[in-house]
Amino acid sequence: MKALVNTAPYTLVVQDWPIPEPGPDDLLIRVRACAICGSDIKGYSGKTGRRQPPIVMGHEASGVVEQVGEQVQGFGAGDRVCFDSTIYCQRCDYCLSGQPNLCSNRQVVGVSEGTYRRHGAMAEYVVVPHWIAVHMPDNLTFEQAALIETASIGVHAANRTPLMLNDTVVVVGAGAVGLVALQAIRLKGAGKIIVTDLSPARLELAEEMGADVTVRADDPQMMEKLFAATGPEGADATLEAVGIQPTINTAQVITRKGGALTLIGNVTPRVEVDLQGIVSREITLYGVCASTEFADCVELVASGRINVDPFISERVRLEDGQKVFDRLYQGDEGNLRSVFVFD
Repeated sequence: MKALVNTAPYTLVVQDWPIPEPGPDDLLIRVRACAICGSDIKGYSGKTGRRQPPIVMGHEASGVVEQVGEQVQGFGAGDRVCFDSTIYCQRCDYCLSGQPNLCSNRQVVGVSEGTYRRHGAMAEYVVVPHWIAVHMPDNLTFEQAALIETASIGVHAANRTPLMLNDTVVVVGAGAVGLVALQAIRLKGAGKIIVTDLSPARLELAEEMGADVTVRADDPQMMEKLFAATGPEGADATLEAVGIQPTINTAQVITRKGGALTLIGNVTPRVEVDLQGIVSREITLYGVCASTEFADCVELVASGRINVDPFISERVRLEDGQKVFDRLYQGDEGNLRSVFVFD
């Protein structure tokens, strides 16, 4: 099979690899679409330590079952499927308590961080355990299904965020996850939703997806405009979907006393927070790790209640992988997701 292999920092090579053999609990999937996640873009540089070469990346994907392991039930050759990125053990306390995203033995498809190596879906075939796969409804395209994992993180963030009907919410960051969080928090019952981002194009998309107010993050009067939109006390809840110091600062300041601040982005491993402000204003912080809602998101996207179509910025070939990654690493403001498509 053809596989796009991260062979060294900043280096991707299309190589001929053996088709992987499914174990007794696995599905062998012929990949039809695989999206490039921001973590892949950062990972191929070698700086994160989570894509140690050689590794086939790619954890946002869909395809057709080619072969099933001998112990697999409920799936058969020819089934259209997509799958979660988290491989969980089903045995630890977290898995048994309904928190498989926090599995003590968690692995991630397309990641090699030193203790394990799980080749991903930037290849013609991929093997995954059957319990992370979900059947695709007939009306769901392979490209849409490749974005379910992204959607599930935004939905998980919304589910983690406490909300009363008609609450005012600020979303900081209008990337793909932030834009899903915008849609999901509306479904949960938010009243007024304000979105801030640096990109005019992404703010325009946020408005199309239901944002009531958008504010440029580089506007000198950004905070004044945010408070004008939320009211003088600030937002009942804020979802931060970037993960750098300036956006964390914005999210904390705009959250009202007694409000909730949900942290999704993790671009910067460490940031400073206004501890006194969190304590004295009783702001509750919520972290977001992967999701537990992958199967639910298949239905949300198939039904149109979560719209992922605008996130597909381009369709590319595996052979163009090096060129595409290099461009995305340098920054492409208009890009939300590049998707590898396979015949």
